[in-house]
Amino acid sequence: MMRRMLAAAVFGLLLVLAGCGGPVQDDILNYINEEMKTAQTLEDKAVSAYEGVAGVNYTDDQTMYDALVNEVIPNYKDLISELENVSIESDELKEVHEIYLSGAKLQFSAFETIMEALEKQDASLVEEANQLLEEGRLKIEDYNDKLDELAKEHDVEIEKE
Repeated sequence: MMRRMLAAAVFGLLLVLAGCGGPVQDDILNYINEEMKTAQTLEDKAVSAYEGVAGVNYTDDQTMYDALVNEVIPNYKDLISELENVSIESDELKEVHEIYLSGAKLQFSAFETIMEALEKQDASLVEEANQLLEEGRLKIEDYNDKLDELAKEHDVEIEKE
């Protein structure tokens, strides 16, 4: 039923620091290496569970529904709660983080819409969910690009996993 894959935010470990540091650099390092650890784990669980039942891995509606109800939606709900409670000092990083939060909320809404589509067997809801997934994916791509730009501006190199 679902063909689109969702975009996962890309977090990494600190690889190289150059320059003298500073408050924004310290904030980025803390954000990536500490504040986002739990969020990354929750997102990985949700994305993995969804990808296991969507696209080429789709088998039937009930399997997808069970994965959404038991794994994807609970983990994504926890992810959003985690993202809303991340401690960020610098305004620049807060702006970037808000992009990710809005993308995650779009994807969460998409999962809820997929669940509803399966319950009602409503193809128009599937189309709506696909649109939400795409909007979320684009937001998260934007987040990744802006996080990379901010990190470069402040001499932080992020190793992508």
